Amino acid sequence: MNIAEVICREANRLPENLAYEVLDFIQYLQFKHALRDSTGDSLKTAQQPVMNRIWDNPEDEVWNEL
Repeated sequence: MNIAEVICREANRLPENLAYEVLDFIQYLQFKHALRDSTGDSLKTAQQPVMNRIWDNPEDEVWNEL
């Protein structure tokens, strides 16, 4: 079993709130070591509340079943 599988197995045992902390730490390490582009993630996070209001509405429910 490789290290990613061990981490995944251990993370699956955690309650969801602690799993979010692990995810946050992983993302921190990726940013710290320049392994990911944080600009795109920041923009996605900023857009999420607005896009939820636009896409989650009764008129568009019919599209969710396609």
